[in-house]
This record gives sequence, C-alpha cells and structure tokens, in this order.
Amino acid sequence: MLVVDAMNVIGSRPDGWWADRDGALIRLVDDLVDAGVTAMVVADGRPVAELPAGRHGPVELLYASRRGPNAADDRIAAEVAAMDDPSSATVVTSDAELARRVRRHGAVVVGARAFRTRLDRRLG
Repeated sequence: MLVVDAMNVIGSRPDGWWADRDGALIRLVDDLVDAGVTAMVVADGRPVAELPAGRHGPVELLYASRRGPNAADDRIAAEVAAMDDPSSATVVTSDAELARRVRRHGAVVVGARAFRTRLDRRLG
C-alpha cells in the first residue's frame, strides 16, 4: 500500500502551491488518479469542499483527524501501524521523524521529491 504525505509531496516543488492549498491538493489527487496510482493520501487541514474524504478512483483520501502540528503525520503513523502487514506499506514523506516512526513498523520510505519526479514522468 502506498501512503502519501500530501503536504510533503505538494511542497516538494515551488510552483506557487501556497497561494492555493486546496487547488494543490486537488491537483495532487487528480495526478495520482490520472497516473493510475493506487494510494492512500493523507492531508492536513480542513477538508476541501470539492474533494471530500473517501475514494476517488484508485486514491483513498483521508484528512488528519485533528488540527495542529504533525496531525497528518500522526494519522499516517496510525494508519500504517493498523495495517495487517505494515511491511507492505511504502510511505512517501520527507519528514524524518515520520519516516522513523513508520520504519519501526517495517514500512519502506520514499522521499517526496523523488516520488513527485517519478509521478511527473509517468504523467509525461
């Protein structure tokens, strides 16, 4: 299972995402769907009205269950820990502490920038 730290991937390239965080999340989910990537995407902040939590094609979108620092990281760590086989998870993040937490459960970690580069190539 691919688990994506949405804000890490969104923030991996300076394309003006900070001016439209909702739009950036929508674009990320659309890119994953267009590329046919099956993934769980975990986002910070309030849910985007146009992009509710749930299934969007091969993408399952979750929002952090609370506000504040590390909210999405905590959700990702909990989701990985709750998997039947956490070692089957690949977590996309650039957060060193989150990487440490999920590796304790056997998950593999891929950097957000490297993942974004591969995704862009796939969309080609």
